[in-house]
Amino acid sequence: MSILSNRHPRTIREVVLGDKDPAIEEFIAVARYSAKVSFSSAYEERVRKSRRLVERFLSENRLVYGVTTGFGDNVRHVIPPEDAGRLQVNIVRSHAVSVGEPLNREQVRAIQLMILVSLGKGYSGVRLELLELIAGLLNNEVVPFAPGEGSVGYLAVEGHLALVLLGEGQARVNGGELVDGATALKQVGLKPIDLQCKEGLAMLNGTTSVTAISILALYNALQSVEVADLAAAMSLEALRGTIRAYDARYHAVKAHKGQAESAGRIRAILHDSRLAADNIDYRLQDAYSLRAVPQVHGASRTFIDYARHSIENEIGSSGDNPVIYPLGDDDGIAISGANFDGSYIGLSADTLCNALTNLAKISERRTDRMVNSHFSELPAFLVRNPGLNSGYMIVQYTAAGLLGEMKALSFPSTVDSVSTCGNQEDPVSFAYNAAVKAYKVSQKLESVLAIELLVACQALDFLEVTKASSVTKAVYDLVRSRVPVAAEDRAFYPDIVSVTEQLGNGEVLAILASRLKASDKTVR
Repeated sequence: MSILSNRHPRTIREVVLGDKDPAIEEFIAVARYSAKVSFSSAYEERVRKSRRLVERFLSENRLVYGVTTGFGDNVRHVIPPEDAGRLQVNIVRSHAVSVGEPLNREQVRAIQLMILVSLGKGYSGVRLELLELIAGLLNNEVVPFAPGEGSVGYLAVEGHLALVLLGEGQARVNGGELVDGATALKQVGLKPIDLQCKEGLAMLNGTTSVTAISILALYNALQSVEVADLAAAMSLEALRGTIRAYDARYHAVKAHKGQAESAGRIRAILHDSRLAADNIDYRLQDAYSLRAVPQVHGASRTFIDYARHSIENEIGSSGDNPVIYPLGDDDGIAISGANFDGSYIGLSADTLCNALTNLAKISERRTDRMVNSHFSELPAFLVRNPGLNSGYMIVQYTAAGLLGEMKALSFPSTVDSVSTCGNQEDPVSFAYNAAVKAYKVSQKLESVLAIELLVACQALDFLEVTKASSVTKAVYDLVRSRVPVAAEDRAFYPDIVSVTEQLGNGEVLAILASRLKASDKTVR
C-alpha cells in the first residue's frame, strides 16, 4: 500500500505494544517524533509468563544456553545458579565494544523500541521491570551513547545501550550534554536495575539493531519513491516531454505491478497540466530518463515492497536465542538455534540500497537535462545571465557526487563473512553493515530528489508556471515558500537543505496526497 494513504507518524502520540505488531509509521512516530510507548495487558502477561519459566529453569538447574552456560564458544562452561546475575552483567560490559561515531537519536530510539517489541513477544524470559525501564528511557528522552561501528550483526551496539540500564555507560537527556548512565537516570527519576538470569543476553541478542535501522531506511524509501514520481512529472513538464509514454495500455502489456503504479501516479499528477497537453506531440519519443520512468521507478517500487514485506516479518518475529517456548500453563522448554541471524534483514537492506540508487541514477540524469542547454531548450544552467553566473551548474555536480557515493555503498554486505567467536559463529550475516548503508543511501537519495525538485522549479520559471498541473503548482509554491527564484548566483546549500527538509518531514508528500485526493485521483 502506498504511504500516501497512511497516517503521518508526526500525528501519532502514543504506541501501545502488545496486541499487534507496530506498523512502520508507529516506529517512526517513536524514533523520530517522540511518541510515547506503553504496554497492553496482553503484553505484560506474556512477559510475566515467560519470566516464570526462566526462573523455573534456573531453580531446577536445567542446562540452558546463556542462563546456566557461558556464551558463544564458552557454551562448554557451566555456570552455577548463584552466578546467574553476574553472568548477565558481564556480557553487557564485555560486549560494549563498538567504536566510531555514535548512532544518532532516531537510530537509538528505534533500536530501543525494537528491543521492546522483540522481548515482549513472550519468548525471552526477561522481567517486565526491565522492559518498563527501557520504555522509561524512551518516554523521558534518555538517549544512550552507542558508537555505531564494528558490529557484524548484533551484540556490540546493543551492549552500549544496555549499560545505561545498569547506571553505567553514557547518555544524553533531552539533547543535553553527555553524562554517565546513573546521572541520566536520576535526572528523569529512574533508577538502575540489577540484571537477572537471561536478561543481559536477551537485550544483546537478535536482530533488533539491524531491523530498527532498516525500518528507518525503509520509511525514507517509501517517501522517496513517491517523491521520485512527483519529481519526474515536474521534470517532464519542464523538458516538454510527451505523456504518451505513460499510456495505461502500453504498461498493461508489461506484467509488473510497480511499473503500472508509477505510470498511473504520473498520469494522475499531470492530469490537468496544460504544459503536458501542449507538448504531447512535441516529440515522438523522449530521452530514456523521461520515457523510462515507469520501468525504472517501477522496479524500485517492487523491490522496496519486497524489503518492506521482509522487514515487517522480522518485526513479527522473535530473534532471541535461546527461545523460551511454553508447553502448557506452567512448563516450557528452552530451544537453542540461530534466530538471531540477520540474513533476512541484511538481504532486504542490501536490496534497498540498490533500489534507491536506481532511483537516484535516473533522477540525476533528469536534473542534468534541465541544466544542460545542449539537451534542453532552457537557458544554460537555468540562469538568465550565464557566464557571469554559474547558476545550477554545480548543484548538478552535487547530485552526481551523491550518486557516486550511493553506488559505492550499494555493494552488498551480506555476501561477505568473517568467522568470529572461536569459529563457533563461522558465518556472520554482516546485516548491520547492510542496514547502516541502507540508512545512509536513503538519506542521500532525499538530497538527490530535493535537487531535482529545486531544479525543476527553477526550470518552470522559464516557462508558464500557471500552465503546470495543480499538483506541480502546489509543490512549486511550497518550495518557493523557502527558496526564492535564483536570478543570479548565491550560496545554494541552504536551498538544497530547505527542500530536503520539506521532503523528509513529509510536507511534499502531504501536498501530493491532498491534491490527488482533491482531484479524485485515487491514492493507491
